[in-house]
Amino acid sequence: MARVAFAKAFRRHVDCPDATVAGATVGDVFEAYFDEYPIVRGYVLDDAGAVRRHVAVFVNDDLVADRTALTDPVGDDDRVHVFQALSGG
Repeated sequence: MARVAFAKAFRRHVDCPDATVAGATVGDVFEAYFDEYPIVRGYVLDDAGAVRRHVAVFVNDDLVADRTALTDPVGDDDRVHVFQALSGG
């Protein structure tokens, strides 16, 4: 079971409590999380199911490489962190 945690910035816009869910990939983990909290999906993923441009997803300390198909592996006791990415200059 993986732990999904959202940065405080997300909580200003949507109720997204931390949760423990099952899944072997980031996509699996997100699907399990969004089954419980469907309103959060649109804040994290775009209409094609890819991570939104201004969202950063980490598995433990590693930035997710596959932002489209979400195939990065997730192991038991891993943490999936979701942040609003900063941009601009």
